[in-house]
Amino acid sequence: MKIGVPKEIKDHEFRVGVTPAGVKTLVDAGHEVCVETQAGSAIGFSDEQYRAVGAHIQTTAAEVYESTMIVKVKEPQSSEFALLKQGQLLFTYLHLAPDPEQAKQLIARKVVGIAYETVTARDGSLPLLIPMSEVAGRIAIQAGANALHMANGGRGVLLGGVPGVSRGKVVIIGGGIVGTEAAKMALGLGANVTIVDNDLRRLRTLDDLFGPSLSTRYSEAHAIDELLLSVDLVVGSVLIPGHAAPKLITRQHVSNMQRGTVIVDVAIDQGGCAETSRPTTHSEPTYVVNGVVHYCVANMPGACARTSTLALTNATLPYILQLANRGYREALIDDSGLLSGLNVYFGVITNAAVAEDLGYPYIPAEKALQEN
Repeated sequence: MKIGVPKEIKDHEFRVGVTPAGVKTLVDAGHEVCVETQAGSAIGFSDEQYRAVGAHIQTTAAEVYESTMIVKVKEPQSSEFALLKQGQLLFTYLHLAPDPEQAKQLIARKVVGIAYETVTARDGSLPLLIPMSEVAGRIAIQAGANALHMANGGRGVLLGGVPGVSRGKVVIIGGGIVGTEAAKMALGLGANVTIVDNDLRRLRTLDDLFGPSLSTRYSEAHAIDELLLSVDLVVGSVLIPGHAAPKLITRQHVSNMQRGTVIVDVAIDQGGCAETSRPTTHSEPTYVVNGVVHYCVANMPGACARTSTLALTNATLPYILQLANRGYREALIDDSGLLSGLNVYFGVITNAAVAEDLGYPYIPAEKALQEN
């Protein structure tokens, strides 16, 4: 199979879909890999390294998009839509629920879109989302701590405090992978940390994992109302696979928060869990609403692009190899977890959550494969 790896063009996005080591694996398996020039150069993967393991270096994105399968990191940007072709396999993060224009384009161009974020493992986990959730959870605390600096509009609170001065208060809404990693980082800095979640089993697990250093609260309106009144840093890490994130932080909450409080909305890829959230970039990562600093960078792991690329490609390469070796139809039919990643297929939506949120008819993936 001919596999294309374009250079990412989203703002400050330096990750790459396949590393030189991954290219070698694919070439050794008999596949042709085309990599856009400078696709990985910013994070230490030169064109020469790719050539040395058998990649063809292409000078333009258009040449790369002539491939049968496109492997990316982030969703196609507006300038890339015209490069997509009917029946082309697109394997990347898509996050379609909050992005109706992208969904419209992928449907119109009848691509086969498999979204990293909805591929499942046998235990129901999300193996291609976990690596970036781990990175994003850790970055959330670093970014939040920095945004708390007075120079950045924050309250001027040091999360760990100092002897004789109270520690900063961190509230993490959502106790999944992002929330857990954020808690590790915040506790490591010495902050006062509370995780809010609506799954009692998960709260018990977190309590066992962290012990008395971490506070846990069951997620209900009163608890969130109370916690947000005196918090210094809020991390939004709510995830409902495929769906847009629920708006658990309301405009009223934001208006009631202390001036200089920081919200880091890691759920922004799925639309954000605060009503006041809107996507930002690494070039302009924050904005202020009612005195509250919002950090809503939609490709947060891109800040640590080398670490993120290595973590992501460790997880994606086996799937890329599976799709290339067997062809997407056979690979999807034989792997229900990979099939759950199929979001769009020849003009129809094959993910129930995406279809519901965007108002499209839903065609089960199995049925869509049979019909086309």
